[in-house]
Amino acid sequence: MTDRQPFLKATYGGHRVARVPAEDAELTHVGPGTPAGEYLRRFWQPVALTQDLGDLPKAIRILGEDLVVFCDLSGRIGLLHKHCSHRGTSLEYGRLEKEGVRCCYHGWLFAVDGTILETPNETSGRSLAGRLCHGAYPVEELAGLIFAYMGPPEAQPPFRLLDTLDVPGYDLGLGNPIGVECVKPCNWLQIMDNVVDPVHEPFLHARHSGYQFLNEEGKPVTELEEIGEYDFVETPAGLLCQETRRIDEDIWVRQIEYVLPNIAQIPRTPVFPAPYPEGADEVVYLPWVTRWRVPIDDENTAEFALVRLRPGEENIYITDPGPVVRTNYGGRPYEEMQRYPGDYEAQISQRQIARHGTEHLTGSDRGVMLMRAMVRDGIHAVAEGQDPRGLARESGGHLATYGSDVVFRRPRAATTDNDSATLRERQDAVARRALKTPPVGAGGVFRI
Repeated sequence: MTDRQPFLKATYGGHRVARVPAEDAELTHVGPGTPAGEYLRRFWQPVALTQDLGDLPKAIRILGEDLVVFCDLSGRIGLLHKHCSHRGTSLEYGRLEKEGVRCCYHGWLFAVDGTILETPNETSGRSLAGRLCHGAYPVEELAGLIFAYMGPPEAQPPFRLLDTLDVPGYDLGLGNPIGVECVKPCNWLQIMDNVVDPVHEPFLHARHSGYQFLNEEGKPVTELEEIGEYDFVETPAGLLCQETRRIDEDIWVRQIEYVLPNIAQIPRTPVFPAPYPEGADEVVYLPWVTRWRVPIDDENTAEFALVRLRPGEENIYITDPGPVVRTNYGGRPYEEMQRYPGDYEAQISQRQIARHGTEHLTGSDRGVMLMRAMVRDGIHAVAEGQDPRGLARESGGHLATYGSDVVFRRPRAATTDNDSATLRERQDAVARRALKTPPVGAGGVFRI
């Protein structure tokens, strides 16, 4: 049961709610052995960028663990516990060699799989080399991201791609803006809360801070200002968060997808009037960006992203990011952050770990409630020795996802009530179709 403040029903009653409840540790603490930490460790997680691997090891912190990532002189990538097994010196000061990384202090040599290859300081004649191993994690590389599996070796699932990361006719690019540290000083869960909250878009990203979303023509998406018909649909992968709006003679079904346990998929924002092909009355915008929110520790979170690009298309996501991307990260002047806040300010200002016991959730927060329940269910499944929802054991193939933005040509209904019913019907139809045939594999519609 979440510790919470009393409901305040009197003015000037600040003293009655001055005590701040404790955080929901089951969902927010991520170190080794914690419930959420063990849950997140059952999934492959991005931990570093390939471009950061040079001729020196790189120290990183992920899920409360201090590690070093490196590429040895044979081209193999390693992810090892940071502190040398001999006397604890950090391997970030080690030397990269053909077989692995060598500690600067006494020359112990570690392979990428943790095998201790050499212990040259030993004189007893009974070497530890070949008999002991150093802590290491398996890694995979994809489109400039390095992924790691940090859970129990016996529970390791295959490394499988989301279907949106292998769409025929499209390339993948990094979605981490150049020169920007993609780290937020807050807990991972409150960043994921933002993903499943479509109603924040018209307020934060339009009415309050100006139009922060741009379409692919570089024009502000003014259509986001209106609150639409919203709904939340569970999928095998997670949750579709839908908001549907009337745009003149068009209907825009917007879907932000939450993919368990810590992934957001966001489509390109449409161009209006919609670019319908001749004879068609529907356009589907597949997800443009796939973003992971990976805990560094309980109070800091790293973001990693990939974007889907047409062949030869400039990756403006990193070379010329729009306002919604720029305001997703820190580094701006404080007054600018106050006048034009974005996701960064909205998320980190909830405290480094948000206190659920201070919240007053409403109907538009149903996605938040559903997402937290899914995470809690996954935590309990892992604790009971079961696979959590969203974890696939089958090798080969892709993991299906279900989100897209869809624009239909539909004349306005005669009355406001009838038009609202039309919006809800289109919204439901898009979700039903996606669950039956995921958008990436669907044919017969014009896809962007």
